[in-house]
Order: sequence, then structure tokens, then C-alpha cells
Amino acid sequence: MLTLTCPYCGATVEETELAPGGEAHLKRFGPGASDADFESYMFSRKNPKGVHFERWRHAYGCGKWFLAARCTATLEVFGTYPAQTTEPPADLVAKIKEKRPTWEGYE
Repeated sequence: MLTLTCPYCGATVEETELAPGGEAHLKRFGPGASDADFESYMFSRKNPKGVHFERWRHAYGCGKWFLAARCTATLEVFGTYPAQTTEPPADLVAKIKEKRPTWEGYE
């Protein structure tokens, strides 16, 4: 079972207390965007086997959204961080690279 720690309230909970929100750090396009940009935002997802950044909501706790880095193959969680963060924190990226030396990095 997937276990994540909410960075806001500090509770470590199982995924049954959380609501998934899909891929994190997606670039959203505003008015005047091309059809291709909108289509890419709506339908194109990386869905990798390995390290992935996701959005989660602590649905049965504080109710806040946060982001998590985890391995989709092993369910290993590398860390969680606030949803307002525009890119993964440097210490989290370093932790992932330490455990997965061949990881290409966050794009």
C-alpha cells in the first residue's frame, strides 16, 4: 500500500485517505493558446515506469493538495512537498539521483 506524508499537517497516511490528482507540474495554457497546446495539456501525460511526480489531496485529513515523488514500479516514496512549488525541491532531486543514479532527471 502507498503511504505518503502530508507536508502541511505532517500526518503519514495510506492512500485510502488521499485522492489522486494526476501528474504534477503540468504547464497550463491560457486564452489564445493553440489547439495543439490545449490538446497536449488535456491528453498528453508521461506515465513513466519509474520516478514520477504526482498531485495528491489529503481528502480525509486537512484537505490540502500536495505533490509527491514516487516510483511507479515499486511504490517507493522519495518525498512530498507543497503544491505551490513550481518544480521539485533540489534536496528531493538529489535524494532521487542518489538512489537512482541512471535517472534522467526532472523535465
